[in-house]
Amino acid sequence: MMLVDDPVKRVDNMTMAWGLEARVPFLDHELVELAGRIPPEHKLAQGGKGVLKEAARLVIPSEVIDRKKGYFPVPALKYIQGPYLDMVRETLTNQAARDRGLFDTAYLDRLFANPTEHITPLRGSELWQVAVLEMWMQQHGV
Repeated sequence: MMLVDDPVKRVDNMTMAWGLEARVPFLDHELVELAGRIPPEHKLAQGGKGVLKEAARLVIPSEVIDRKKGYFPVPALKYIQGPYLDMVRETLTNQAARDRGLFDTAYLDRLFANPTEHITPLRGSELWQVAVLEMWMQQHGV
């Protein structure tokens, strides 16, 4: 049920929004049927990705497959400061935002007082998320 309502739908929505066509290769029925025939010990090897990793080794160097998982941080989105903080403050305190009254002023004051302390469970900035929502609403005249 989750596949239809979550990742697959997101891929479809995001690609269609930009006029792109995408395929989700691991949902091919023949691949799913093959995966169903693989013995459990092979499916659980290497943290649950053993079969995929071994197949990938035929075309991708082991150094790539076995490297530590990385991420692509965007510091301005997690630790807002300098001109980014000024932009966010302007966005959330301008007349349009005040007239909308969507955000609790006391909450915004706490975020502005120490923006680096208010990090989401996924390690993003609460202040940035609030600001992006307000920027979007201002951009689209909501």
